[in-house]
Amino acid sequence: MKRITLCADDFALSMAGSQRILQLIDLGCLSATSVMVQSPYWPTLAAELAARSGQADVGLHFNLTHAFDDNARPLSHWLLFSQARRLPRGWLRDRLLEQIDLFTDHFQRLPDFIDGHQHVHAFPVIRELLFEVIARRWNQTAKPYLRAPDRLGHPGDARLKACVLKVACAGFYARARRHALTSPPWFAGLYTLAPHADFSRLMQQWLARAPTQALLMCHPGTADPGDAIGPARELEYRYLASQTFVEHCQENRVVIGRFDEIQAHVLAAPVATVGTNQYLANERHPLEKTHDRNPP
Repeated sequence: MKRITLCADDFALSMAGSQRILQLIDLGCLSATSVMVQSPYWPTLAAELAARSGQADVGLHFNLTHAFDDNARPLSHWLLFSQARRLPRGWLRDRLLEQIDLFTDHFQRLPDFIDGHQHVHAFPVIRELLFEVIARRWNQTAKPYLRAPDRLGHPGDARLKACVLKVACAGFYARARRHALTSPPWFAGLYTLAPHADFSRLMQQWLARAPTQALLMCHPGTADPGDAIGPARELEYRYLASQTFVEHCQENRVVIGRFDEIQAHVLAAPVATVGTNQYLANERHPLEKTHDRNPP
């Protein structure tokens, strides 16, 4: 069996969408979720998520682009100025610390991992400040793992988007390792987020290609008014909550698990390498159910 981490981004973006992420954690379909801590829903939702912290990794979804406040700027701004190394370092350091504090104030502990909304955490300048802040705040505890967008292993249906992302985040994985920080070595889940994209087909491709210790991102939720990717969120949720997803995991010999537990299992268990993938023998699939999982 291949062990991978499946992470739902954008927890707390909306109340209804967050409830669906909680449902998927309860079903065993997700093993991680990252939180938009500036959301007004986060203080209310934190306790519900904390009750499931043993079932899934809980991380910070560092935000600079979604308009929770007047500080947000479009992605193009951060792409351009990060590549030019012309970003306000002190201001960005304060934003990182502020969002980490918003996480811990309501969750009562530091996040298990850090990623970024639209991957801004991995851009030049921002990444160096992230490493600095982790060294400051995690000085007495295990460091968080980080999403490495430059380890993108499959472009989904968005080859241009994938190319831009890998260029914008180039070198992140190696620099994180130099700071003694861990990242999943293979990443996927990028696509156009359009309703016609056929998320089920793409997920089958990601599950087939993902090696053990891979990280897949997803965006399940509801089709909320005003959410540009709401229809895609609805389709993702229905697929992930269905028996079809269970069958696709079983067909590709995939087990969904928390990243640190997967690392520990890989170190402890004998492995046989086939191509670029590692398969662990004699595992029972945790999503195997006999009841109907199709959502209402």
